[in-house]
Amino acid sequence: MNRDLLRDLYAAVCAALLVLTSALVGTAIQHRNGSLRVGWPPLLASWDPHVGPGTPAAVVVAAAVVAYGPTLAARLPWRLLLLAVWGTGMAWTWSLALVDGWHRGVAEQLTTRNEYLRAVGRFHDIPAALRDFTRHILIDSPDNWGAHVAGHPPGATLTFVLLDRIGLGGGGWAGTWCITVGTTAAVAVLVAVRTLADESLARRAAPFLVLAPAAVWVGTSADGYFAAVAAWAVALLALAVRGVRPGLNGFCSGLLFGLTVYLSYGLTLMVVVAGAVVWAGSSRRRPLLFALAGFVVVPAVFTALGFEWWEGYRILVTRYYQGAGGVRPYGYWVWANLACTVLIVGPATVAGVRRAVPRRHPAPPNRGDRRLGVLVTAALLALLVADLSGMSKAETERIWLPFAVWLLPACAFLTGARGWLVGQAVLALLVNHLLLTGW
Repeated sequence: MNRDLLRDLYAAVCAALLVLTSALVGTAIQHRNGSLRVGWPPLLASWDPHVGPGTPAAVVVAAAVVAYGPTLAARLPWRLLLLAVWGTGMAWTWSLALVDGWHRGVAEQLTTRNEYLRAVGRFHDIPAALRDFTRHILIDSPDNWGAHVAGHPPGATLTFVLLDRIGLGGGGWAGTWCITVGTTAAVAVLVAVRTLADESLARRAAPFLVLAPAAVWVGTSADGYFAAVAAWAVALLALAVRGVRPGLNGFCSGLLFGLTVYLSYGLTLMVVVAGAVVWAGSSRRRPLLFALAGFVVVPAVFTALGFEWWEGYRILVTRYYQGAGGVRPYGYWVWANLACTVLIVGPATVAGVRRAVPRRHPAPPNRGDRRLGVLVTAALLALLVADLSGMSKAETERIWLPFAVWLLPACAFLTGARGWLVGQAVLALLVNHLLLTGW
């Protein structure tokens, strides 16, 4: 066994020990005073061993990706590979969601008391609802919003309002939207990696983006949808700064970045990833000017309609500490959140990140490797800033999906892809079959 592989395995074992420690310590804290507010620390889940309609399909998809994924990723024409990644990723995500059945696994996920669909009926007059949005954030305010509506800018809720307006109302359509859009994040990441680094790296990363344990939470949480919007914003920026239709791609990237920050306050940290893209791209200013022009569109529209982003965030901080955020102990979650991250990215990604993070090399890495390493490191840095902020105590298995998808391409640096893919698949299957997750 070579030294690099041994170090990879050490990294994976250390990550597993972090998860085990967080589970043991978290269970003790939860039993003592209930302050963690989760059922199966560090995840928002409950112990519920089960199988369901999606079980056979999930096993078949996992086996197929392990057996044929690396070979097909290396041989398929590029555009066909992107379609295959999206299609197989949807099959994997749908299969895992349907392990819990259609109603419990998909249709009811976004209809619970704290979810977005509960607020759709209050948006009959959208401008009026946006003007009054901040008045209903605090728990002691009249007709206060549910936790997820209050905890995000109104762009998140407005997505489901607009789906309802075009005849796609209800939990089933909402879940379908989140899975269909959310699984495109893998395609966006591949586009960005190929554009900034190297096509061979993107091809090696492709099976890992398909078989990511994160799929457990992409199907069906709205954060999977948020992750895709942010991922396409980054991918289009990568194309722009590398000179591919810089005006159009730059403007569309800015437009999506603007939407991103109106889907989730915390996704302002995607600016760290965007900075890495600009560094790895070029020094040309023209794409950035177009991106800036696109970025101001969404804030301008929301502001004109009466919603003030900064005021919403200021009030949200108070609301956060009125609820579970004021009870959950920072001293536990500041490291247990990282255990949640291990569970969504899997052991292969932990080993890949070990290789990707810039360090002293016996020989200088090639330019593509270095650029991918910077991109992965930027995502890790954004995630760590979110962690230290204290505004993400628990539930990071879904909240951090937009950052986690940018850690997955680090798997391109690994050797023995099939063995690592088995580990990824087994982790996802165990989580989905042993636990009933909150999403």
